[in-house]
Amino acid sequence: MTARDDGWVGPPRHRTVSATAPVPGTTPAPAESGVGHHAVPDQRPSRHPIATGSATAPAASTVDGDGRDRWFDLLRAAAIVRVVLYHMFPAAWLGLGFPAMGVMFALGGSLMARSVDRSPTRAVRGRLRRLLPALWLLGAVLVPAMLLLGWDDRPGWPALLLWLLPLAEPPATQWAEPVSGILWYLVTYLWLVLLSPLLLKLYRHARVATVLAPLVLLPLYQLAPWPFGDRSASVVEDLLTFAACWVLGFAHRDGDLRRLPFPLVLAGSAVVTAGAVGWVVRHHVDLPERPVAYAVYSIGFVLVLLRLTPKLDFLTRHRRADAAVRLLNSRAVTIYLWHNAAITLAFPLGDLLPVLGGGADLVYTAVALWLLALIVLHVGWVEDLAARRRPRLVPT
Repeated sequence: MTARDDGWVGPPRHRTVSATAPVPGTTPAPAESGVGHHAVPDQRPSRHPIATGSATAPAASTVDGDGRDRWFDLLRAAAIVRVVLYHMFPAAWLGLGFPAMGVMFALGGSLMARSVDRSPTRAVRGRLRRLLPALWLLGAVLVPAMLLLGWDDRPGWPALLLWLLPLAEPPATQWAEPVSGILWYLVTYLWLVLLSPLLLKLYRHARVATVLAPLVLLPLYQLAPWPFGDRSASVVEDLLTFAACWVLGFAHRDGDLRRLPFPLVLAGSAVVTAGAVGWVVRHHVDLPERPVAYAVYSIGFVLVLLRLTPKLDFLTRHRRADAAVRLLNSRAVTIYLWHNAAITLAFPLGDLLPVLGGGADLVYTAVALWLLALIVLHVGWVEDLAARRRPRLVPT
């Protein structure tokens, strides 16, 4: 088990895009959805009824009696679990088996499209309201700790304001980088939220071109010199890497993916994922180290997962499984923001405990999960406040 995060190691311009993800999910307020969240569908007609005549509601087989898309809930819960497991046991097969980051951005794009149709301003404002309080709580703990323990290369106050509005990755000391390094996901999510009203218009004007544009611009960007600094360079690279998945979320919400024959989607997915894997194998590199290949690989998974409309009756029949999925969705932001802190702290705390035989990894894992559970229990209610719900310790 390791606390090392391949999403932040190395120079920012060529920073490896982590195969982890997630933001965030929770049981939302009825009016709007948040980071990785979705709400009870609005019964009001959309201001943009989709000129193509496509349906904007999820397939009925995936929606429960509360209006929640349980397929989205299950995908988000799986992504959260995969994130934590990957940072505990950074095995390549975890990233290949389920590219959680691309999936999470696709879910966010689908939910954002619905909200933008109702009100672009409210959609952006609602996402910010749900995303930022949990980040502010992390910053309220981490920034004072970094200042008190000594921060030799502390940047000026304008840079520290990124802890309030993360338009770029907030600065941190070296010992805090395992925690702050995962914030690139929130930065990318925030920019995609801000750009969604424009991106949605572009998508409905030129659908295929809008999906492909980031994949065309990404290699051109990597070859061209970037004069505005490494911090902004990494933001642009991450944005271009996952913008196509976000726009495919628009295609899901507009019903464009649903109109494609599933065998065609499956065949296309097999081609692009095999092509991405073949490219990195030929060049002897890890998939997340090549943003273009990882973007294409993620698209292959997103196409299939968003095209599926499985029946999820087993969640209703198995109450414990259903409660676990709801809990993971309701506390996804907290789990994402704090899981690396729990993993990092597990090492010194685990060293204090007796270890039998070769069970050190098991001890570290147990301590990390115990710390994460305590953190979620004590600060997870911030997500309830951000969603304008009654705070609950265990929202199952």
